[in-house]
Order: sequence, then structure tokens, then C-alpha cells
Amino acid sequence: MDAFQAIVLGIVQGLTEFLPISSTAHLRIVPAFAGWEDPGAAFTAVVQLGTMAAVLLYFRRDLWNITTVTLRSIRDPELRRTLDARLGWGIVIGTIPIAVLGVLFKNKVETDARQLTLIAIALIVLGLILEIAERTGRKDRDVESLSVRDGVTIGVAQALALIPGVSRSGSTISAGLFLGLNRAAAARFSFLLSVPAVVLSGLFELKDVGDGNGAGFGPTLLATLLAFIVGYASIAWFLKYLTRHPVTVFVIYRVVLGAALLVLVATNVVDG
Repeated sequence: MDAFQAIVLGIVQGLTEFLPISSTAHLRIVPAFAGWEDPGAAFTAVVQLGTMAAVLLYFRRDLWNITTVTLRSIRDPELRRTLDARLGWGIVIGTIPIAVLGVLFKNKVETDARQLTLIAIALIVLGLILEIAERTGRKDRDVESLSVRDGVTIGVAQALALIPGVSRSGSTISAGLFLGLNRAAAARFSFLLSVPAVVLSGLFELKDVGDGNGAGFGPTLLATLLAFIVGYASIAWFLKYLTRHPVTVFVIYRVVLGAALLVLVATNVVDG
């Protein structure tokens, strides 16, 4: 991978991580369309650390409060009723499904799951599910109403994001909408929930960067930095967008991209 490719993929990661359109899919699709080599699962996981750093910075006060209150609630049961403790335990328990399945199916996720045909199908199917959630969700609950049970349910949905094309934010926002959360609340918890899973995944794959089989350390570092910068701006924009607009535009994008990808694979324009 050269510097130009790293710049493009870093920007792509920053733009797509928080939108419900699957950053992992785009880090596979863009190189395929451009005629570049697949950067690989290790590159994808490590570059996501850049956007996760953006989450840590943007939600630094929320995350600090959640962490400290959750730890204190271990000794003080009364604190478990507070919002911060409920969010904290919801995040902790909600991370277990994706952590367990990620370890069990690591090889499949890094090989078979990166096929463009599967990615295209996932884009379309999750897009339709997201639209159903948009249309049927009550959207009358805010963040303050979140329970640990909600966190676990959304955490199970997050595990689906192991399949490229599903989208971590897409699956978790869909689950949040089905639970009656408003769009902004669903997105906010989605971003907070993603922190442990993405950080653990990125650190786990860090050892494979620069081993001669991936993108290389320099390009990966450059892409990660750009992902952080673009991702930070993307968080603010997306949360503001959701307060006034439905997710339908992202559904349309997913379905059109997925259908186009299926056609291109079927006609051998790109290798699926």
C-alpha cells in the first residue's frame, strides 16, 4: 500500500465508521473498484482505532463518568440504579457476544466473510432491516431510559457486525430503534458500546501490521491518523443529522450499492 491509498482508505474509514453503511465493507469495496489489493482484516481493525480515538475524545466526559460510576457500583449496589452504571454494565455485558463470536469465528471473518457477494447481500438485507426499524420504532425513549437489558440486546445486534457489510452502527441503531429509542439516543449508545469491541479488536490485530503480508506499518499509521480526524467531524455531523432526519437516505445508499456490487460481481467486472 502506498501513501495515496492510505490517505484514501483513512478518509473512507473516518467517513463511514459512524454512518450505518459499514466501514469494513467500504474498506473492501473501494480497493476492489480501484484495482488495489485487499488491505486485509488486520489493516481494517487497526485503522478503526483511529475512529475509536475520535469516540474517546468526543465522549470523554460521558465515558469517564460511566467508567468511574460503574467501577464504584461494584461495591455500592445503590449506584447500579444510576444512568452511568446502567450504561456501563450494559456496555460491558453487551460486548461479550461480539468478543466471544469474534474469537470463535476469527478465521472465517478474515477470509470467507470478506467476499464481495456476501458483503453486497449484507448491505441490502441490513438496509431493509434498518428501514423497518425506522418505520416501526416508537422513538419515544431517550438515553436516560436505557437499561442493562437494552444494552445486552443491542450488544447481541452488534455481534452481527462481524460480517462485513452489516455495519456496527447500522445493526445497533436498528436494535435501538426496535426498542423504542429515538435516533439520537440509539446512535449515542451505539458509539459508546463500540469502544471496548473496537479497541480490543484493533489491539489484537496490531501484531499483524507490518508483518510483510499486510498494508505495512507506515501506511496503516497514516490511514489511522486520517480516520481519527475525519471520524471526529463525522460523529458531530451524524448526531446532529439524526435529530431532524430519518435514516432512509442511508438505506437507499446501502441497497443501491449492494445491488450494483452484485451486478459487477456477476458480470466479472470485479472479482467477488
